Amino acid sequence: MSASTAIVWFRRDLRLADNPALDHARKHHEHIVPVFVWDPEAEGDWAPGGAARWWLHHSLTELAERLEKRGSRLIVAKGETATELERMRQVTGASAVYWNRLYEPALVERDRGLKAALRDSGLEVRSFNAALLFEPWELVKSDRSPYLVFTPYWKRMQKDWRVPACCPEPQKLAAPARWPANAGVDALELLPRLNWADGFARRWAPGELAARRRLDSFVEEGAAEYDDLRNRPDRAGTSRFSPYLHFGELSPRQVALALDEAGEIPRGKGRLSLLRELAWREFSWLLLFHYPHLPTHALKEPFQNFPWRKPADYQKDLKAWQQGRTGIPMVDAGMRELWATGWMHNRVRMVVASFLTKNLLVPWQEGAEWFWDTLVDADLGNNTQGWQWTAGCGADAAPYFRVFNPVLQGEKFDPEGRYVARWCRELAKRPKARIHQPLADGERCGDYPRPIVDLKGSRERALEAYQAIR
Repeated sequence: MSASTAIVWFRRDLRLADNPALDHARKHHEHIVPVFVWDPEAEGDWAPGGAARWWLHHSLTELAERLEKRGSRLIVAKGETATELERMRQVTGASAVYWNRLYEPALVERDRGLKAALRDSGLEVRSFNAALLFEPWELVKSDRSPYLVFTPYWKRMQKDWRVPACCPEPQKLAAPARWPANAGVDALELLPRLNWADGFARRWAPGELAARRRLDSFVEEGAAEYDDLRNRPDRAGTSRFSPYLHFGELSPRQVALALDEAGEIPRGKGRLSLLRELAWREFSWLLLFHYPHLPTHALKEPFQNFPWRKPADYQKDLKAWQQGRTGIPMVDAGMRELWATGWMHNRVRMVVASFLTKNLLVPWQEGAEWFWDTLVDADLGNNTQGWQWTAGCGADAAPYFRVFNPVLQGEKFDPEGRYVARWCRELAKRPKARIHQPLADGERCGDYPRPIVDLKGSRERALEAYQAIR
């Protein structure tokens, strides 16, 4: 270890354990300067949405507190990244800058240029993989092209699988001789000015420690039943790891290692199902890395000519969907859960996305943008792939003409109607056998709306539209 100083640039790797950039800096330099730069313009059209900014504020606050307990600080800056890193280099005399990689197209391009510029100025620069089990260029076909179907990708991952190792958490970090100015987390103004996020804090605890507790709890209590319950929005059967993975408070390596070390209980279908979900996340990032146009353009070219409704024709329906006022109970329950908690069960995400794109013929980009702003786990890879898959225009989206029936989905995965009753209180006293049905003629349940579209007729309209572009 030299007596030199290294800057560790935190981005979406907001943890101390299993942080490769931090681990490398600790091993090769005596002094460490942890830095976070708020530079949303660098993310192009996909700067963090409102719900994600709420989470980021609380995660950064905890990270700063945890660093202080180790004799260090989180230096928070606001501005253009290259300018801020250069300022910190001049103040601290740092000889190196390390960070963990991100894979959004705009950030890949920015980081490539930034790395070259920093090296030209005489700094040692290295980046590391902290967010994925495999890099997007590792698991590819023999001709180096990416997989476009998930099943062969998943088989390849299992073939190449090795239980990952994790970096240890540092207990002490030596401070530099001089600290740069610190704007502090509050200066970033990440929290909403209106109190629309009040309900988030009752359901979420951002930060690395909460992520670790969630992982421990899931391995001990949830993993064994995960395969059976993960599709049930009325049950607490999902891992709820997604926001912790997105913000890097938890790494996929930590999840895989915890499942491997837990003994026999999670080694069956539950463990394999969760690893498969991690693989889907990796598959989504692989697609985005190789096809950077995906957030706005369909992967399948014929869908560029899909006969979506015009914005002037669908604005009223889009607003009803956003507000959970479509008159379709399962759809409305999901959209209300999203608004209240910043999260939605994955099965319900597919239902509401299918309803918007197929029953309402609203372009999938409208739904993707709404999710981006309202999800605490808004993740450009997963969000893009999920919407394109449901709309039928993305990878592995066969059969493309599948239209989820929200009534049948509700009856199958919310058989007692508890999920709908929780989020659509007007329907709570309806008979269980009818709670997933739209209101019949003359039926009233408080101010719950009548359906804005006929499910059968709109399904047939969607199938005709899909047939037209075949």
